Amino acid sequence: MPENLKTQQSSVYALKSDKLNRAVQKLVADSGASENSDLLTQMIVTALKLQDEQIDRGDLKILNTSLKELRWAFRVFRPYRHIHKVSLFGSARTKPNDPVFKAAKEFSSLMVESGWMIVTGGSSGIMHAGNEGAGRARSFGANIRLPFAQAVNPVMQDDRKLIHFKYFFTRKLIFVKESDALCLFPGGFGTLDEGYESLTLVQTGKMMPRPIVLFEPKGGTYWRSWLAFLKRSLLAQNMIDRDDLNLFEMTNSVREARDLIVNFYRIYHSMRFVGDRLVLRLKRPLGTAELSVLNRSYQDLLVKGKIESSGPLAAESNDSHTASLPRLILHFDKKSFGRLKAMIKTINQMGE
Repeated sequence: MPENLKTQQSSVYALKSDKLNRAVQKLVADSGASENSDLLTQMIVTALKLQDEQIDRGDLKILNTSLKELRWAFRVFRPYRHIHKVSLFGSARTKPNDPVFKAAKEFSSLMVESGWMIVTGGSSGIMHAGNEGAGRARSFGANIRLPFAQAVNPVMQDDRKLIHFKYFFTRKLIFVKESDALCLFPGGFGTLDEGYESLTLVQTGKMMPRPIVLFEPKGGTYWRSWLAFLKRSLLAQNMIDRDDLNLFEMTNSVREARDLIVNFYRIYHSMRFVGDRLVLRLKRPLGTAELSVLNRSYQDLLVKGKIESSGPLAAESNDSHTASLPRLILHFDKKSFGRLKAMIKTINQMGE
């Protein structure tokens, strides 16, 4: 083997066979070259590596089904990526005459009035309420195939925005990846599972800060009891930080639930990391006085320097959708996400 080819193979993700590597590259090129050809090449290489490693057929089925489910889900959501969405969680057993059902329906209707779309599990209870309140045109359903039948609600039946998942983990990925906010109504193990996972993802920086709203009607004790447990058994024993309580909001008003979500994007737009710097994209620039408030109030978030205004960084040149947005740049400590969310809330309240 030529020395230069050995060096190249040692520095890239490739197969042991040069012949197969060339065949993969030709296959990807023949399918149509694009800026993503490198990733497609790696995916094919990964599949062929599984052949070499003699992976169990059951493991291959998991990988195969997961990839197909995610491919289809991305295809369904892609035409709607420019529209904000909120994922609803809650009990599948909630009946239409329950005040919680009626609240979920009203909340979804208010979100649609605000220009948002609704993502639910596509089945009964709170899922049905959410889709009914939003209407078919503004709804998605991410249903799960279970050993017992989980019927699709009549709103989503046969809709092209209904997706059937075999695995909970691919379904949960779509719930958070394709949404900009979460609203949780009282529910069972599934609701708590989805809530805890979402909180963990934001707390650890695996998911960007977003509204996580916990709703129950006036007089309800579901989330109040949960919060009491959280403070007594997690916060008091230093298993979470007090600032982690900023990761979510609780309300018994559907209009406040709507406002908590919509207002989170009043000035704040989105964020990303560029090297060791955090870039916050905003819908309007902040003035000198507003920037001073942030630097006085949130100096503890920084490992060095200060919060500064900026335009797009060079590394963001490939994102034309946000090129015109003003930025805040900071050397964030990459762990205080509860405090970061509090800062975003402060930004959104500026100029009110």
